[in-house]
Amino acid sequence: MEREGEEGRRLRRVSGRELAKILRAEAAVAGMERKAATGTSTRRLWPKALLGALEEAISGSRWESALQLLRKQQWYHPKSRTYARLVMMLGKCGQPMHASYLFQTMLSEGLRPTLDVYTSLVGAYGHNGLWDEAFNTLDEMKSILNCKPDVCTYTILIDCCCKMHRFDLIGGALTEMRNLGIKCSTVTFNTIIDGYGKVTMLEKMEASLSDMLECDGCLPDTCTLNSIIWAYGNCGQIDKMEKWYDEFQHMGIEPDIKTFNILIKSYGKAGMRGKMSLVMDFMKKRFISPTTVTFNSLIDSFGKVGNIEKMEEIFRMMKFQGVKPNSITYSSIVSGYSKAGLLMKIPLILRQIENSDVVLDTTFFNCIISAYGQAGKIEMMEELFSLMGEKNCKPDKITFATMIQAYNAVGMHKAAQEVEIEILKLNRRLLKSLL
Repeated sequence: MEREGEEGRRLRRVSGRELAKILRAEAAVAGMERKAATGTSTRRLWPKALLGALEEAISGSRWESALQLLRKQQWYHPKSRTYARLVMMLGKCGQPMHASYLFQTMLSEGLRPTLDVYTSLVGAYGHNGLWDEAFNTLDEMKSILNCKPDVCTYTILIDCCCKMHRFDLIGGALTEMRNLGIKCSTVTFNTIIDGYGKVTMLEKMEASLSDMLECDGCLPDTCTLNSIIWAYGNCGQIDKMEKWYDEFQHMGIEPDIKTFNILIKSYGKAGMRGKMSLVMDFMKKRFISPTTVTFNSLIDSFGKVGNIEKMEEIFRMMKFQGVKPNSITYSSIVSGYSKAGLLMKIPLILRQIENSDVVLDTTFFNCIISAYGQAGKIEMMEELFSLMGEKNCKPDKITFATMIQAYNAVGMHKAAQEVEIEILKLNRRLLKSLL
């Protein structure tokens, strides 16, 4: 017990230092962004400060801030690595044309593009479904010395195909790789396997695993294991999930915390709460600490079947073990109370959240608005909708649909129509911003 106490104090000191570091970094970036907005002293930022600010902006996907900071520096000429990161970030932020413009700017400044920059540009186009541009960039790379596409380039392209559900393009990409003498890596196969598994194309997923096993130097790993068992667990094929778990054990591939979280969630979804407990016991014996995801799966599972006592017990255990709840945790608890008709317990949860640093999201507010709306507590529903605005949390289609349904259920048809009008206004504003 004394050792545990010392360890807890050490972790709190570390977390305190990390928090202070994060706060200092955020304050520095905010200051630099304010200076960038006024166009004053950002022209004289020291190299280390500028690169630090760019790194923070890129990590937070604040592409406008990153580009603004970069443009304000009259003395600084970005290197290829900086361009590669910015191009990648712009692609992920849904700004492929800005990525293309940045690439052209780089060329106009006489900076020779590298393989990393070209690969980032392929990813920027692919992430946004601009396939002609992505493949044209690939063709361009083939004609440039030291910029020929490699396994990383094609893996990123295949990842884009999977995320955009363009599985018809994967075969062509693999054929190109073979023609160029580029061998798939473990990451390439894992990307394909995970992509097929996410859309329940299970036969193709297993075929890709077979190809992986036949490929020299491409051994399955824990990521492969997690993708396979997630796919079967998610669609309720528990027997196959367990079969593959055992197969990977025989291959000598060890599970990690993500593996156990997948098993717990899959068993919970299938209503096999006894097996959830067995996984928890197994983790305890192997000294594997549960995470927020672990507890969230348990809380959600027991809440859905109305076992409030067990749900609350797990929540207490979560806090006792020092695992921090998040918005998903509280959403599951609110949903559990709602299903059990225990709305009187929800204000206590709201007070706990107010006394914490948990950042509430739209999903949480949708959950709690739905709880009060279904119970006909219109006044409380409206108060929470107002609180949603105070927390700078934007409502979505689910929010409005929930409120319309609640208003209509109690005969408040005029209020429901007013919400429908607000939806039309929001859609018009959105359309106008896109034009």
